[in-house]
Amino acid sequence: MNVREGMVVQELGWDDDVDDDLRIAFEDAIDGELVEEAVEAVDVVLLWWRDGDGDVVDGLVDALTDLSNSGFIWLMTPKVGRDGHVDPADIAEGAVTAGLSLTTTAALSDDWAASKLVRPKGSRR
Repeated sequence: MNVREGMVVQELGWDDDVDDDLRIAFEDAIDGELVEEAVEAVDVVLLWWRDGDGDVVDGLVDALTDLSNSGFIWLMTPKVGRDGHVDPADIAEGAVTAGLSLTTTAALSDDWAASKLVRPKGSRR
């Protein structure tokens, strides 16, 4: 997860289908609660995204709003065969269009695929 105690994690796209165990793991790692509305720049955005949520580019651009310059996004999408699955090509293309780099994919959850996105080195956003 690359999160640690004291980090501020903003959660976007929450719905009743998200993985509560993963949410709790994030809260345990940061020793705090996930925030919905940020009052300052956040270290990490946990973005839950499904195929029916719209254009993934829009979701990623929205996720950048409160993200610190050195922060990153964990984009959580339903795994293959699950309702709302997002094609990995759409994620890769969306990341580039949003000005992000896809660095890692990880199995953080049984039902959700995780993609770590960062601003490219040298970015001044």
